[in-house]
Amino acid sequence: MKHAGMTVFLVLALVLTLVAAQAAVQAATTLEFATSAGRLTIHPVGHGSLYFTFNGLVIHVDPYSGAGDYSTLPNADQIWITHDHGDHLDLQAIAQVATPETVIIADGASAGRINRPNVIALANGQTIERGGVRIQAVPAYNLVQERAPGVKYHPKGMYNGYIASFGDFRVYVAGDTECIPEMREFGPIDVAFIPINLPFTMPPEEAVGCIKVIAPKIVVPYHQGNSDPKVVADRLKGSGIEVIVLPLP
Repeated sequence: MKHAGMTVFLVLALVLTLVAAQAAVQAATTLEFATSAGRLTIHPVGHGSLYFTFNGLVIHVDPYSGAGDYSTLPNADQIWITHDHGDHLDLQAIAQVATPETVIIADGASAGRINRPNVIALANGQTIERGGVRIQAVPAYNLVQERAPGVKYHPKGMYNGYIASFGDFRVYVAGDTECIPEMREFGPIDVAFIPINLPFTMPPEEAVGCIKVIAPKIVVPYHQGNSDPKVVADRLKGSGIEVIVLPLP
């Protein structure tokens, strides 16, 4: 009986340790920042999906059912869609967080597929302000990676990344892109979400080059696929850029 009691104790201790570790991971995936216009909280969900809470607003970016259970997440005041691939334009996930009042900002291809009110198409270079947030659509495209010879996964001019200004605090969500020349004009950036997976975007080693060009204060490697975000952290040691490594497969 003594051995059985000890076994129960060890199992309980292991369970509590796992629960604590899981809670620590969940806590680490909420990023909070002070801005000139109020507190900004960034909630990475998984893959290329995240959402912001800011002055009572909830803003979802590329909600995707494969990244999380959107039935448990807060309703959206705004939804931003970068492009029309299924892991970024997920109509089911949108339906789970959208209300009739939700404003949806999207690239032109995605906007044409979203049969809801309040859909706004933004082209590269266009800017809009909603709810005290300034949203700029910036290019996101492939230079190298192709679906077939001469056919890029993300052609130039079609799809968006977004640079959002929350007061004086600027966040860049890259969407699906490689290290494109336009990135030289994006700064200053406080937090950048940069994709690191092949074949649709770029490997971590290439992403490091983009990050150095953009020079954000903080970078979060996301849209990871099978890539290791620690490669980004290792290669940016001593650069002055803080790398936050999160479990975002």
